[in-house]
Amino acid sequence: MYVITADQVGSRTRPDIVGAVQSALGERFGDHLALPVDRNAGDELQALTGHAATALDIVLDLTRSGEWSVGLGIGTVRLPLPRNTREATGDAFVAARSAVTRAKRSATRFASESVAEPRSAEDVEALLGLLLTIRSTRSAAGWELYDLVTSGLTQAEAGARLGITPQSASDRARAAGLRAELAARPALTRLLESADAAQAAGDEDADRPTEDG
Repeated sequence: MYVITADQVGSRTRPDIVGAVQSALGERFGDHLALPVDRNAGDELQALTGHAATALDIVLDLTRSGEWSVGLGIGTVRLPLPRNTREATGDAFVAARSAVTRAKRSATRFASESVAEPRSAEDVEALLGLLLTIRSTRSAAGWELYDLVTSGLTQAEAGARLGITPQSASDRARAAGLRAELAARPALTRLLESADAAQAAGDEDADRPTEDG
């Protein structure tokens, strides 16, 4: 499973946005969450999901504004689940806690960790970090086009909505790295799925008796 722990940047000097973002995430992703998004430790959010695509979407949503340090933990979660995310435990929660601490020192404000098979989470962090670097250079105009395209419009339709020519839309998409992101997202989803499967396999190996045992 996937645990996202996000810490608000500069929470002591900025208005509290935890409640508003908590509600927005719940409204958008609620059907794909194992438990409701929870507030933790005052200025933190925690989300739990078994869906790789949802985990990726939440990470991308939270890192877009630069207002959050985001840690992704991949691994097992103790069952049965409690009623609140902040009361849940397991390797994924341990990993997310360590990841968000590292994320605070990262240029992308993102880190990913796992307990049973750390290398798979390292791969996720490296490749997702590349995408976040591309996104960090995207202009407001690029984001405007991105939002329309990811809402279901074609690039041409989005350009028409914005009142720009197809060539201008193409130039804007190229500068924003839209094609690279749209190609990377399915691949990153598959990588996250593989990382989760690796954690389960690692846990099974750890529980298997040795020849000496």
